[in-house]
Amino acid sequence: MKRLLSICIFLLSFVIIIQAFERPAHEAIMFFPIDPTVHFTTAETKLSLQPKKKETRYVVDWIVTSSLDRTAYLRQDVSLLFANGRLVATQTKWKENGKSLIQQKQIEQKGSRLFQAISYHQGELHSDNDIRSSQKMSGDVLYVVDSSFAPLQSFRKPTTAEQKTWANTLNKQTQTIVNKTANQMGNILPADDYYHLYLPELVQYNEQPFMDLTTNETEMMIGNLWEGLYKNYFLGIKKQNGSIESPIGSTVPLILIKKDYSKLFVVTETADGELVILKQLLEFKQ
Repeated sequence: MKRLLSICIFLLSFVIIIQAFERPAHEAIMFFPIDPTVHFTTAETKLSLQPKKKETRYVVDWIVTSSLDRTAYLRQDVSLLFANGRLVATQTKWKENGKSLIQQKQIEQKGSRLFQAISYHQGELHSDNDIRSSQKMSGDVLYVVDSSFAPLQSFRKPTTAEQKTWANTLNKQTQTIVNKTANQMGNILPADDYYHLYLPELVQYNEQPFMDLTTNETEMMIGNLWEGLYKNYFLGIKKQNGSIESPIGSTVPLILIKKDYSKLFVVTETADGELVILKQLLEFKQ
């Protein structure tokens, strides 16, 4: 029989705070079994640099668009934008009885930055007593060079020697930030037992399953992951003292998936330096 993926959720306590993903009663992304007959005709996240500065700052245009091949009971898009390894802005939009969504923000920044955006597009479909869903991710990367030693410029992939130097510098700056959480987790979990990736890298699993998983299992794991991220990261991070903090300024979430697919962790550091770990238990049943 084809394996089915179910998500079991529980709370675990360590010296540092560990939260479980919870399904909220209001304002939530709700994952339902995927309808393989429904598809996104458009799902795109695009970053672009405006050519002129506003005084000392430049502006990045951030556009998120999506369209389903039919009208859904509920359409929702969520997008996260990181700069040099930390969250700088979020977007979300939903529509009842809709097919298409478009969102746009202008983000003012200064200094050279590596921007990484990732979006989750979802449609909730109702038919008689059955509820299904459709989902897709999209993302974009943009290097912006803002220096007194070089003209304001942007690129996605470096082509010139100068751009390659800047890309290398910005990649190192970003890795220094995100590797801190990886190093902290390395003191808690045996790294060899886990697959690890950072949230923007999750987009590649639109087209391919995780190792040793079916496409259906991969989609279910991703859908449940985004459900938890929306409630416990996007809408606010619950800290150890019980307060809810904005995710702005937190590090790019690190996803750790146990190689036997029994559980996964999502790890981030808040803007004020508190390590937060979300844990999700996975069970595969025959």
